[in-house]
Amino acid sequence: MIYEEQIQRFREDVKRSMTREEAGGQIASLRREIEYHNRKYYTEDAPEISDYEYDMLYRRLENLEAAFPELKTEDSPTNRVGAAGYNSFAEVTHTVPMESLHDSFSEDELRDFDRRVRAAVGVPVYVVEPKFDGLSVALEYVNGVYTRGSTRGDGVTGEDVTLNIGTIRSVPKTLAEPVPFLEVRGEVYMSEESFAALCERQELLEEKPFKNPRNAAAGSLRQKDPKITAQRSLDLFVFNIQAVEGETVLSHYDALQRLKQLGFPVSPIFCRSGDIETVIARIREIGERRGTFAFPIDGAVVKVDDFAQRAALGSTAKFPRWAEAYKYPPEEKETTLRSIEVTVGRTGVLTPTGVFDPVFLAGTTVSRAILHNQDFITGKDIRIGAFCPSCGEPVTRLEGEAAQRCTNPECPAQILRTLIHYASRDAMDIEGLGAAVAEQLVGAFSIRSAADLYKLTAEQLASLERFGAKSAENLVAAIEKSKENDLSRLLFALGIPHIGAKAAKLLAAHFPTMDQLLEADESAVSRIDGFGGIMAESVCTFLSGHGARQLIGELKAAGVRMTAETTAFGTKFMGQTFVLTGTLPTLTRNEATAIIEQNGGRVSSAVSKKTSFVVAGEAPGSKLRKAETLGIPVLTEEELLNMANTGKG
Repeated sequence: MIYEEQIQRFREDVKRSMTREEAGGQIASLRREIEYHNRKYYTEDAPEISDYEYDMLYRRLENLEAAFPELKTEDSPTNRVGAAGYNSFAEVTHTVPMESLHDSFSEDELRDFDRRVRAAVGVPVYVVEPKFDGLSVALEYVNGVYTRGSTRGDGVTGEDVTLNIGTIRSVPKTLAEPVPFLEVRGEVYMSEESFAALCERQELLEEKPFKNPRNAAAGSLRQKDPKITAQRSLDLFVFNIQAVEGETVLSHYDALQRLKQLGFPVSPIFCRSGDIETVIARIREIGERRGTFAFPIDGAVVKVDDFAQRAALGSTAKFPRWAEAYKYPPEEKETTLRSIEVTVGRTGVLTPTGVFDPVFLAGTTVSRAILHNQDFITGKDIRIGAFCPSCGEPVTRLEGEAAQRCTNPECPAQILRTLIHYASRDAMDIEGLGAAVAEQLVGAFSIRSAADLYKLTAEQLASLERFGAKSAENLVAAIEKSKENDLSRLLFALGIPHIGAKAAKLLAAHFPTMDQLLEADESAVSRIDGFGGIMAESVCTFLSGHGARQLIGELKAAGVRMTAETTAFGTKFMGQTFVLTGTLPTLTRNEATAIIEQNGGRVSSAVSKKTSFVVAGEAPGSKLRKAETLGIPVLTEEELLNMANTGKG
């Protein structure tokens, strides 16, 4: 049965079983759900559902719109490519639109694609390649020199990430020949090995690890600081010539060969065939080899080779008619759990990881998986002991929490993560004391708490590998300088559960000396605006512990400051709550927050009826819309600064 007949039969079946009103309700619901997942996937790099689940939602919407074409609108997700980006980069209008591909989920759909192509252009030849699972980008070269790189974005407009792409080693900065102008399309990806190393580092720093290599690649490429991108071991394959001046290329296969000649990394796997059954066999072979590749793939792509035939086939509003993507089905496999490894985080949280017989799953060899929480563990009757694997002390599970915690503040497993947090930028800001150096210090000097940092000498540090006399002196000076930090930084650096940098500032503002805070009870702490019962309980429980008291005493003896800034806070914004949204013209989010707090105001992350003002910059998003709905005044950066200077609210 040809494709058009299948579509027509589906339309008739749906119309027999569903009214127009019912279809309209389902279409509206699907659009909202797809838009939400588009934002999570493309903009936030934090997907909540699998690719297969998303594909099925999308296919359902396509089918309903096909059955009820009068309900399809211009703003439907099926008419757009990808989604808008972060808006923290300059916009780039692509010379040639970066179209998406139509997906097939069965071999019969590939045969339907072949029949449509043959009906339109006669006898085609196809090129088959893996479908890389990364972030689509465009690279531009003028006279053979790399000049600009951009993300796909919505297909017409992307983000300028020139510097970030330039940090990728496999991106040629100068081509083998000075082509007058060349724009190519490629896929930035992260290898499984690099992804595993990144996740290990994120877990050490107690950061939320990326869910998969694709999101790791996207998140790494969109870093505001190219130095961070450079540390992420990204890679690239180039697979299309988008535009070229000074020469003529007649086919896709020739384009791939030309890209190799110019110095671009292209797929190590691609072939030509005019027989759709041979194409399908090749796609099966690529799928069977998924687990052996160093790069992530989620399917294969079939493209008409001849550019003249492509021009005759043309494109829909979203897809080229000359290409089809085949998506490999999701996999489920059984394996045997062999052991459970438990790591202990900075705040004592125990994270169990299941170790099982390796299995090939979605193109990756999987042998470990985090057992997410105690409810899951209990439900599966997975047996884990009641004692900390590092120090042997009892573990507890606080009311309202899913995690178990070690109750020993001097637990050896917590020391490394505690030091890394203590020295971090928003805490004591000890320059030069990152994760790698912290690991060295713990291993070499048996450091048991942050107070031991203040006992280190330049001579001791100079004896370590990769340390010279100058770097040792610089680190000692940075540690010494940290003694001058405000009390709020110290409170955050202590790692009190549920207390972030903002809450630490509120604590220091209400209890300007450590002694006052140590004497405060839970009711006094809970009276702080913005503090809930859990936060107050956490502060008092932590500070009343013997380990915390001993550490604070040792830090005080070392000369660490135990008082808040004496500069009086203004009262111009007293009792007012602000919400920041979008990118401000000159102020960073932290700088705007500081101005508000220094004038007695409070910054919240969510708009509500209690919000006094919303400060909106470029690309403000949903917070601005909610403020307008609630009738909350909206300020520009300039208006905020004028209010702070004049006191007129």
